[in-house]
Amino acid sequence: MEPTGGASTSHARPLQSVLRLVTWVLIAVSALVNELVSAINPGDNGQTVPGVLLVAQSAFFLLLLVRLGLALRSERTRRPARVALFSAMVLWMLGSASVASSSTKEFRTFPAPGELLFLAAYAGFAAYLLLDVDWRRQRVPARWLEVLVICGGITCVTALVVAAPIQTATGAVGLPLFLGLLYPLLDLGLAVLVIAQEMSRVRTDHSASLQLAAGMVALAAADSAFSLQVAADRYKFGPISDVLWGVALAFIVDAACRPARLVRTSPPRPTGVRHIVVAAVTAIVVLTVHPARAAEYYVVPPAVLTLLAAGARMILAMREANRAAEAFALSQTDDLTRLPNRRAVRERLLTDITARRPLALMLLDLDGFKEVNDTLGHHAGDTVLRFVAARLMESTRHDAMIARLGGDEFAVIVPSTDEIELLEIGRAVLEELEQPVLVDGIEITPSGSIGIAVRDELDATEGDILRRADVAMYQAKTARSGVMLYDGTFDDFSRPRLQLAEELRRAIADGQIEVWYQPQIEIATLQVRSLEALVRWAHPVDGMRSPATFLPAARRAGLMGALSEHVASTAVQHLRGWLAEGLDLHVAINCAPPELLSHTFLPRLYSSLQTAGVPGDRVVLEVTEDSFLADPHHAREILLQLRSHDIQISIDDYGTGFSSLAYLRDLPVQEIKIDRSFVQAAGTDERSRMIIASTVQLGHALDMRVVAEGAEDEETLGVLADLDVDCVQGYHLARPMPARDIATWINDWQTTATLFARDGLAIGTLGAPDRDDARVPRSRGSWRVVRPHREH
Repeated sequence: MEPTGGASTSHARPLQSVLRLVTWVLIAVSALVNELVSAINPGDNGQTVPGVLLVAQSAFFLLLLVRLGLALRSERTRRPARVALFSAMVLWMLGSASVASSSTKEFRTFPAPGELLFLAAYAGFAAYLLLDVDWRRQRVPARWLEVLVICGGITCVTALVVAAPIQTATGAVGLPLFLGLLYPLLDLGLAVLVIAQEMSRVRTDHSASLQLAAGMVALAAADSAFSLQVAADRYKFGPISDVLWGVALAFIVDAACRPARLVRTSPPRPTGVRHIVVAAVTAIVVLTVHPARAAEYYVVPPAVLTLLAAGARMILAMREANRAAEAFALSQTDDLTRLPNRRAVRERLLTDITARRPLALMLLDLDGFKEVNDTLGHHAGDTVLRFVAARLMESTRHDAMIARLGGDEFAVIVPSTDEIELLEIGRAVLEELEQPVLVDGIEITPSGSIGIAVRDELDATEGDILRRADVAMYQAKTARSGVMLYDGTFDDFSRPRLQLAEELRRAIADGQIEVWYQPQIEIATLQVRSLEALVRWAHPVDGMRSPATFLPAARRAGLMGALSEHVASTAVQHLRGWLAEGLDLHVAINCAPPELLSHTFLPRLYSSLQTAGVPGDRVVLEVTEDSFLADPHHAREILLQLRSHDIQISIDDYGTGFSSLAYLRDLPVQEIKIDRSFVQAAGTDERSRMIIASTVQLGHALDMRVVAEGAEDEETLGVLADLDVDCVQGYHLARPMPARDIATWINDWQTTATLFARDGLAIGTLGAPDRDDARVPRSRGSWRVVRPHREH
């Protein structure tokens, strides 16, 4: 129901309030006049109606009609219902005037002709109640049975309470008894109709429904009192009846004039079996009480109807319960294997965890199952899954719960925490599983990986143990070990690591990330040519943390982009300061493939260089070989763009990737950085030395600079110099240090390097100046570096 005529409605509301107040004043006046008349003329028995009371009653009805007329101007969809009520009130007013204005003895005999107008008014009341609802809201047949049961119970009780006493008290028979009983029964029927509409949810305004029901009940009380006062077929009006009639009509009109409430304030609730049982028991009690024969026709039919409706509703409830139980069982069963499904597993896990019972969860994932589906079709895959389900049942303990979680993933819940026993069960399952299966004429040998998680005291929900078993299963699949127990040290998704990622996110925002630098020494001149920028985390609790402790978490959490941008912008700012101090330096910045191929890192690097006024050729971007694997064409475009900004490119970790050497020919690369795994073994492994030597020859032939990282001792440093490497980097020369120490370290280094060059000492004896024994030559070699410095 949609309200219309908002302006007129808003103006009518204050007037409605005034008219409502006047209506209740007239009801009070009528009650007072009735009391005065009864006190002055106690023998009249209500057969004379004073003129004052007639005027008050006429004004009362006119006010009700005015209120309904005002309400007709708003809410177009409710207009037919209000017209019906308006007509009912006109008929009631005419009937009252017809009965009250009669002064002849014949006209005052009950029932008078004016009673026809009252009966017609009841038709208007019923039409109003039926029209002033939204029947589209009722779509549940069971709800109507519930309504019928409860309303039937109310009807049979009220009929018993009203019909029998009236017949007994008045001794009336025939038409007077029929009308005397009909009026209160009609009133109660209308009240029951309102209750039924409220229960069936076709009424949205609870307050209006309460007023309507109260009005109908008050009307029933007034008519019952009137019926009890009728004696010898004569009218007898009492003050109680008059007041109740006025209150009842005022309630009904007030409810009709209320604006429609379109939104429910609370969700609907089911009736419940208790109400139906109470109504059915009430009907049985009514039937066992034998009413007067004249009134039994008003009591027995509604009681029988109530019992029939209650029986039908209980049969329907049993069917609904059976369907619900069947649906619940199906909801916990896998359709294909008839094993319990994921829902059943979660409920069992939660129950055992809550009860703190011994518990272990094993997750099995089949290997290569997708190939079976793709090659032989889903029918063959379903056959394999049924075989797997049967073999799981055969190879596990009798008290274990076997379930299929979905796809090719199965679960086994074992009431045990013995890890050795669990591993044995897992191996037994895999052994049984590997027995060949013949599907569509092809012999298939299923295999799988099993992860095992034992209930932990910290497990709060079933999701915790499911997650750990899933991690263990993927660990087993990656390691190809078949069965693996959960090991938190290999859990990349554990709670501590998630917490570490969040702390790192805050650290980037709070400025806890620092950039340290490790020098690269040019062997030919013993000068510091470049500094590699390395990230460090100044943790407020743990102190300075190396990148190995937080970079994996940064990659998983998607923070590498923000971290790389922070390192790059900070390194450019530091480089600007060193150049301003007169230091001839380059800065090497590591760039992972995702950042290199993204659309944010390089533009921000260009912007930082431009803002700081640092030449692009002072920056070396270190990229790995796998940067060119995913999209070689795009990578080439990016490297050419870097060269257009004069930024130099270094191939980091050279020798550990799997890409083609063609990129050395086709891409604008200025430097090759030999991986430390070859450098650290150069002093003892001939093959490593040969790889370094060939790399140096290749790099020089292509006019590239060759840098060796990982020079950790004197012997390695001497071998690298002997193999004609251009630059070296390692702990033997210098450890990573904060930016504030770089200028001091370079000054100390230059002093030491000058002394060594003057004395003709071997470069292998040149150690880090920050070491206690760095200035003390360890040995004097027979060679010196005499190769001219190559400019690039």
